[in-house]
Amino acid sequence: MKRVILLVIDSLGVGEMDDVYEVRPQDIGANTLKHVAEANEDFMIPNLEALGAGFLIETKKIKRVKAPLASYGNSRLAHFGADTYQGHQEIMGSKPKKPLVKPFAYYIDKVERALQEAGYEVTRPDLLHPFLLVNGLVTIADNIEADPGQNYNVTAPLDYISFEQELAIGRIVREQVEVGRVIVLGGRDITIKDILKAVVVKENNIVGIDCPKSGVYKKGYVVRHLGYGVNPETQITTILHKRGYPVSLIGKVADVIQCDGANYYPQVETDGVMELILKRMRIQDSGLIAANVQETDLSGHSQNSIRYAQKLMLVDKYLSKIMETMKDDDMLIITGDHGNDPTIGHSHHTREKTLLLVYGKKLKAVDLQERATLSDIAATIADYFGVASPENGESFLYKII
Repeated sequence: MKRVILLVIDSLGVGEMDDVYEVRPQDIGANTLKHVAEANEDFMIPNLEALGAGFLIETKKIKRVKAPLASYGNSRLAHFGADTYQGHQEIMGSKPKKPLVKPFAYYIDKVERALQEAGYEVTRPDLLHPFLLVNGLVTIADNIEADPGQNYNVTAPLDYISFEQELAIGRIVREQVEVGRVIVLGGRDITIKDILKAVVVKENNIVGIDCPKSGVYKKGYVVRHLGYGVNPETQITTILHKRGYPVSLIGKVADVIQCDGANYYPQVETDGVMELILKRMRIQDSGLIAANVQETDLSGHSQNSIRYAQKLMLVDKYLSKIMETMKDDDMLIITGDHGNDPTIGHSHHTREKTLLLVYGKKLKAVDLQERATLSDIAATIADYFGVASPENGESFLYKII
């Protein structure tokens, strides 16, 4: 039976996009994999080397083997900027749609009216620095962890309201706004007073919740990302599930991909993510197992090349176990979603092409060259299973079978 293991090593870019000179000059010269490798004296990724990683960048730290085990190439980003959420939607086959960048104050009146028309009680706790409080339990405000105006947060104490009820509020917000994400999140052992005490006001009247201060992450944390212009029905995850194939979403993928009926396994720690992949491979003999290793990206944000290398080398160690566990008809796809070069001089994502490695015991090892979009991955998976194509992408299956 056919099975695909899709491993997204979050932020593992392999060189700046051609358009950074115009759209993101701060990312000129970015190359996450190359610079992480060269910043660490004891850097070793023998399994990624064997698969063909040395063909993706020029560095003495990563060998270019004579006979790579996998097909290799890179993928351009079709989504705007360099974003984990958009990157994953693109990987799953969505055609990126450019969102607006506006503070929540731009939409607050419209969102307030829509919620009131739906029967909710809506107030503004601070008229000078406005945000919304719904039914006395749910705040709607700017996301202060990303660049201003990109995302909004819907935050709630889940001992007093169910996540499903909070999500219904989030969906109304999503229908009214055109920013990249509406992030619905909640936690337990906190009250609305804890959330309101964590309100932060930044420049240009950006008002949001300091989530760590509120305690929302400490216990029972649940999150769902609602994206702009994203239709889960046209993504490979939903397409496969509706055809009867099991779909498992592990790590950050469980936070950002919506697939009703999928198996969800949120996880942050790298060894936990890799162990979950192996566990699912032992009990799920067909369909899609998709996972994201998040700690590489977190290391990029903290500009910590050493920790980034440690997490990447840990992934590499697990790859041998994954490859040994693979069956004859399995396909392993390794990719990234953007870059996050810890040496570039800032702590944000970098707009980079991402690595693409495709391995299977019966598959060829060829040069896949540069793909136009991350969605080619979803199109290839669809082609492999013989199901309907996703919204975006072109299959490269013919090159490797």
